[in-house]
Amino acid sequence: MLILSYYLPYLWLAIAVVAAIIEGCTTQLVSIWFAIGGVAAAISAFCGVPPWLQLLIFIGVTVLTLLLTRPFVHKAMNFKKTDTNADRYIGMKGIVTQQIDNTAGTGLVKVQGSLWTARSYDGEVIPEGADVLVKTIEGVKLLVKEIIKPE
Repeated sequence: MLILSYYLPYLWLAIAVVAAIIEGCTTQLVSIWFAIGGVAAAISAFCGVPPWLQLLIFIGVTVLTLLLTRPFVHKAMNFKKTDTNADRYIGMKGIVTQQIDNTAGTGLVKVQGSLWTARSYDGEVIPEGADVLVKTIEGVKLLVKEIIKPE
């Protein structure tokens, strides 16, 4: 037991260092709490605290830091997804500048000033000049559905 007590502070420091290295290799906070708990347990071991209490200190400090920092970490790591590039066209209206015919492989649509190759979402032929709604994007082609105007 005396030998174990001699090496325990270094074991706790090793746990703290390994947790810190793992934390440094990730893009999210996954092990920083273990590093802090390991440091606290190492300090207690250097002060001569019994091993069972060192373990409780490690667990307690780890859980406490997790609970106290979780709201801040969640807020800091909760990034809003911003549609960029092509994704922003989904749900927008456009106008057909060349008849869309999936069988012939033709079709152009102008959306927000950009000209895109297009295919019909449901396989229907869509005439030139028709208003369309962008349903999705596959590769570099818009899949569109004609907007039927009430008569």
